[in-house]
Amino acid sequence: MSETMLKAVTNPSLRILLVEDSEDDAVLLMRALRIGGLEAEYRVVDSEASIQEALQESIWDIVITDHVLPGFTSFSVLQLARQACPDLPVIIVSGLIGEEEAVRAMKGGAQDYIMKGNTARLIPAIQRELQEAQVRREKHSAESTLEHLAYHDSLTGLVNRREFERRLSLTIDETRNTGENHILLFLDLDQFKVVNDTCGHFAGDELLKQLSARMKRIVRVDDIFARLGGDEFGILLRGCDVFHAREIAEKLCEEVREYRFIWEKKIFSISLSIGMAQISPQTRSSGEALSQADLACYTAKDRGRDNVQLFQASDQDMRRRQSDMDWFGRLQEALRSDVNHFVLYYQQMQALSGSSSGSFHTEFLVRLKYDGDLVPPGAFIPGAERFGLMPRIDRRVIELAFGAVRASNFSQENGNTYFINLSGSSLSDAGLYRYIRDKALEYGIMPSSICFEITETTAISNLNETIGFIDKLRADGFKFALDDFGSGMSSFSYLKALPIDYLKIDGGFVRNMLEDPVDHGIVDACNRIAHAAGLQTIAEFVENDAIKDALTDLGIDYAQGYGIRKPMPLPLVER
Repeated sequence: MSETMLKAVTNPSLRILLVEDSEDDAVLLMRALRIGGLEAEYRVVDSEASIQEALQESIWDIVITDHVLPGFTSFSVLQLARQACPDLPVIIVSGLIGEEEAVRAMKGGAQDYIMKGNTARLIPAIQRELQEAQVRREKHSAESTLEHLAYHDSLTGLVNRREFERRLSLTIDETRNTGENHILLFLDLDQFKVVNDTCGHFAGDELLKQLSARMKRIVRVDDIFARLGGDEFGILLRGCDVFHAREIAEKLCEEVREYRFIWEKKIFSISLSIGMAQISPQTRSSGEALSQADLACYTAKDRGRDNVQLFQASDQDMRRRQSDMDWFGRLQEALRSDVNHFVLYYQQMQALSGSSSGSFHTEFLVRLKYDGDLVPPGAFIPGAERFGLMPRIDRRVIELAFGAVRASNFSQENGNTYFINLSGSSLSDAGLYRYIRDKALEYGIMPSSICFEITETTAISNLNETIGFIDKLRADGFKFALDDFGSGMSSFSYLKALPIDYLKIDGGFVRNMLEDPVDHGIVDACNRIAHAAGLQTIAEFVENDAIKDALTDLGIDYAQGYGIRKPMPLPLVER
């Protein structure tokens, strides 16, 4: 019998592929289904070639096949159906299949077998298999969805960080065998926070979806594009050199730069900073590659944003940033630890005038214990400032200093004063004022014995906020000193506005005042103006007796430096 397509009945929702070499049997079978209430569109085929063609050209709900056909059996039909669609149900309807053959067919994947003289059992069998097929499809769909969610970002549909790092690791392993080079791009949106803060997170999510779709058009088909988290993306450019990778990266920057995001009649311009890292047989891990690309991206931001930077180990900015990032992890560990990694030294000052003698003035200086070494603040403070850890470190230092004053022989009477440094970011810490008051009560500290130091640049960067913070603590009796005075362009103009008690003259002028008349004049002017304002003066970096004598002649109140006292360790005070 030649291949036959019979006309569809009223409701062609069910599609049956009928493998039958007898046209009469096919007609009788479909008539029995129609009488039983099953309406279907069907196609009759009678050769392996026509079966394969029908399975490739159309989607079928069920296959009904005779067992013995010219040149092949139902086992061939089962095999072809499994290859085309593993979930496609197959029912054997035959008058020649024996019990043993039927069992073998069921083991081979047939859902049921029915004798041609018992077509009444065919309709419930079809209905059962259609239901089970639907359940299998829904299960596979759910599994497919879960699998997609496991490896993709739910917002943008891009590969997620976990899967990206897995593929990156595989690529690095391949590179060691093939020697092929690749490029990793780390992308960060520059003004994303403005959109989030102005319009909310729904707007931010929409911006990420729109931009990721636009950037995806530029990324090559074989490359891997991922959202790494927040407004950060990663792209693995496989088999790409630096020259072509930079071209792609600059196209991405241009695409984002020219894009305008509109939300509730507000228009936003966005830019993109991109860091590039080369992946070669020498690349040790995905973590190293991501760290290098991330570092280059930070450098792109530091150099004006909206640009592309290639990671280079010799680049001074990148080396400094790498050092800061290394300290960030170490400092976080130190701040989390129950063991006290921060220790205090103290450096005593010397009174230079009779009016200042009789009281003990000293400054507390923080050090970090790391791997058995004592690390000076110049090594870790820049990283702490860059990554916002200084408020937490300042709180730790305040507690250690208060504990040291209570536990040591340091007297809080007779005008003795203990100086504690505060960073600029701590002045914006809304809870710091309450923290200082609470700790002072806890440790029995007289506020008049504590003087907080802030640098001139910190004070004038947010003058109103600084004045408000100082006023509240001075009302409780605490003192304040302005450190590094003279380093700013308008130092004297701010002096009247700041409610302080001490002025510490920038050591850069003090150190050279004997050789440089200008430095000598600046030190003299700072001292005169401070005294006119009712402030006491402290000269820093006093390294020898000659400078100390010159400062005494000028009427400076206190001297501090290695020529007076070197920093000394305090006894370890438990938190």
